[in-house]
Amino acid sequence: MTYQVTVQPSGRSFGVEPGEAILAAGIRAGIGLPYGCRDGACGSCKSKKISGTVVHGVHQAKALSAEEEAAGLVLTCCGVPHSDVVLESRQVVEAGAFPIKKLPVRVNTLERLSPDVMRIVLQLPANDGFQYRAGQYVDFLLRDGSRRSYSMATAPHTRAGQPDATPPVGAMMELHIRHMPGGKFTDHVFGAMKEKEILRAEGPFGSFFLREDSDKPLVLLASGTGFAPIKALIEQMQHKGITRPATLYWGGRRPQDFYLNDWVVQKTAEMPHLKYVPVASDALPEDHWTGRTGFVHAAVLQDIPNLSGHQVYACGAPIVVESAQRDYVKAGLPEEEFFADSFTSEADKHGA
Repeated sequence: MTYQVTVQPSGRSFGVEPGEAILAAGIRAGIGLPYGCRDGACGSCKSKKISGTVVHGVHQAKALSAEEEAAGLVLTCCGVPHSDVVLESRQVVEAGAFPIKKLPVRVNTLERLSPDVMRIVLQLPANDGFQYRAGQYVDFLLRDGSRRSYSMATAPHTRAGQPDATPPVGAMMELHIRHMPGGKFTDHVFGAMKEKEILRAEGPFGSFFLREDSDKPLVLLASGTGFAPIKALIEQMQHKGITRPATLYWGGRRPQDFYLNDWVVQKTAEMPHLKYVPVASDALPEDHWTGRTGFVHAAVLQDIPNLSGHQVYACGAPIVVESAQRDYVKAGLPEEEFFADSFTSEADKHGA
């Protein structure tokens, strides 16, 4: 039988089919529940169960511990209702979500931004009308049925197509892909992939996007290619004339990991309210690095020891996101002002 899930405080509700996870049903219904990996690995979809019975599928303890589950917390990405359920979720988007589409995309250009980061510009089908929020991601659907998720590195307004051209030209979408040696998709990207190749994509996914109803100063925290959705947020802020004070902290091992450093520097010149702090954790003597060192999330606390008046957007490796959330809440950041997209690899998702 179909169960009803109601989300408070919005009061919105939707039906869930037998055996279906709450999040999948919510996405299908256009309800903007918070989530990240959709694989029980990151904990971004964690919600408070007010009433009802939810049985969890496979998930990691770091995403939902036994103690948290006993206290009534659920992961909507792998939680299946066994009765009508009432949840408390602070991030439901009243306007609803953009429709999720499956679409073919053509590789337009491949550009190596650093030894292990590739910029892929994809051409979308003409007249398709694919919509997304800056900060969201798409899945590539591989031939064996597996998926790989990557954030759009450009804001929606930058991707205009030319549907009236002959032949019609679809909108463009930029992704930043880091090579994971042995990875079935990234080995292909850095090896055999050619321009004009056709890929299958599905999206948009994710609840990582700028909350424009706040005027709080922003901390934009990125590690590695976690910069991609942050780049989209910065473009969105500039496009909409948002002048909230914002500081980008970008963490990498060595200076070469700041693969679009010149782009960021240019944006700080165009956007006086935007500051930039690159942080290299493992710079070598030959790098001649004179900037900040150490852990990128710690650099934020060195500069802003009291985060109670800020809003934080964190994106990148799970260890960075998790450390930031833990330490920033201790430094006064309200939990509801921390927004994250944890870049979980296949190894992360399977607890490796």
